[in-house]
Amino acid sequence: MGLISKRKNKKYSYQPRHFEHDGESSPFSMGHKFDQFRTTVGDNQGLKGKFKTAWADLRQSSDKTANRRLIVIIAILILIFLFIIEFDLSIFYA
Repeated sequence: MGLISKRKNKKYSYQPRHFEHDGESSPFSMGHKFDQFRTTVGDNQGLKGKFKTAWADLRQSSDKTANRRLIVIIAILILIFLFIIEFDLSIFYA
């Protein structure tokens, strides 16, 4: 236990006795279910890089019906909010 150097974590590398590695992934590796379909998961490139890849993914595979649905839902929620706060729309008319 040195005063200057940091303590290193212990590594555990378990290999089963009768496991034959065929080149694919290890059966003991843990991965997310949809990592193969995501472009933002992977190498840690910082916040700006993640935003760039997410924006490129959005621009590449945009779903028009989902975008329209999202715009309609947002518009309905804004109108409900304006109704709740009793916003007067007559200020826009002459």
